[in-house]
Amino acid sequence: MGRRKKNPFVEQLTIDDFASEGKCIGRKDDKAIFVPFTAPGDVVDIRLRKNRKKYAEGVVTKFHKKSDQHIEPFCEHYGVCGGCKWQHVSYETQAEFKQKQVADAFRHLGGFDFPELSPIVPSPKTTQYRNKLEFTFTDSRWLTENEIEEADELERRACGFHVPGFFDKIVDINTCHLMDDVANQIRNKVRDYAIQEAIPFFNIKEKEGFLRNLIVRTANSGDLMVILQVFEDKQEWIKAILELLKKDFPQISSLNYVVNSKGNETFHDLEVICYHGEPFITEKMEELSFRIGPKSFFQPNSEQAYKLYSLTRDFAQLTGEEVVYDLYTGTGTIANFVAKQAKKVVGVEYVEMAIEDAKKNAEFNGIENTSFYAGDMKDVLTADFIEANGKPDVLIIDPPRAGMHPDVVKTVLNTGAKRIVYVSCNPSTQARDIKELVEKYEVKAIQPVDQFPQTPHIENITLLQLTDNG
Repeated sequence: MGRRKKNPFVEQLTIDDFASEGKCIGRKDDKAIFVPFTAPGDVVDIRLRKNRKKYAEGVVTKFHKKSDQHIEPFCEHYGVCGGCKWQHVSYETQAEFKQKQVADAFRHLGGFDFPELSPIVPSPKTTQYRNKLEFTFTDSRWLTENEIEEADELERRACGFHVPGFFDKIVDINTCHLMDDVANQIRNKVRDYAIQEAIPFFNIKEKEGFLRNLIVRTANSGDLMVILQVFEDKQEWIKAILELLKKDFPQISSLNYVVNSKGNETFHDLEVICYHGEPFITEKMEELSFRIGPKSFFQPNSEQAYKLYSLTRDFAQLTGEEVVYDLYTGTGTIANFVAKQAKKVVGVEYVEMAIEDAKKNAEFNGIENTSFYAGDMKDVLTADFIEANGKPDVLIIDPPRAGMHPDVVKTVLNTGAKRIVYVSCNPSTQARDIKELVEKYEVKAIQPVDQFPQTPHIENITLLQLTDNG
């Protein structure tokens, strides 16, 4: 058997610009090389992990020069967990590139005419802004290169985040700065107690162990939810951990657990048992209250979610006489949020459970002019559906990262809606879809909103107006 070829090195690579997915880009012999945890102006040596004909990807082995855009990362786990890939550059720099990212997507992938972008709406909080974090337990945590030689002497049980690119590798987290510190206290309490009491941590490869996952959710009402996910229904251990949390964290208003013996951590098809408190927490937005259960989706940055929805409502220009369709409505947050300013709102969403949440939140808030339908968008949004529910005056579209199915784009074009407000977490697929929509619509306004500081992710709102020949 031949000796395995080592990954090649590239020396003295100059980083030219930011690229997608939080990486930066440099060039060597006309080949684009993507490198994470760098900034424009850096000069680095890298080891290639992927080497294709037209591009390569690598990791830094040495900095020869750091650009003046570099700042000191604030997290001890920076560079390993991968959750906050942009800690090494200022928030102002992050916002500047996110704005550029939207413009570049529209210019290069869309190729249509569009007005100047409005300045990005920055997040008031650049740390501790998330209202949900999910931690995974493991009996064999990820070791750094410095720890590998001492592996036999180190504690391997851990609770933390997945290492990027590895489904079975977990980096142990001491402090995560993305959420209120109560999440750190709860996670560390459960981890340390389980180690002390020899309660088994899960092994994803062997499919054995007990502790699998821990979710902490907060709401702007002050409510706090904890969901413990375990592999086996061993009540002695479940009760011991939950009673510990109940005693040490009296602020927990919703304490839950779920037994999951499947191969993955998803539990939307499993029963979640409320052990203590209410089976939901409540998020407030203006005069509305949204009940969020263990399986409910809500935007992870509450403050910026309100700004996102407010701007979406402003773009819709509602007078109280419009029929509004909210496509990809999720749990109906936007639909219920704009309902007061509309004649009627129709929400459509693929996930049936989310539609049930949308209906409950409408009922809870006394909203009577919304209706919600579950099903695949391309199958639900038909000419018969539009005839039954009324022709939309305004479409609000907030699809997943993959954007709209081509059949949905065609249906949208045929609705004749006066305005489309397209909200997206992926400017690239948004630009792709709008390229088709400009057959009948004109882009009138573009507003980036930053919900995720320290990451490359960006939300973007685009207003499209039906043209005279539409």
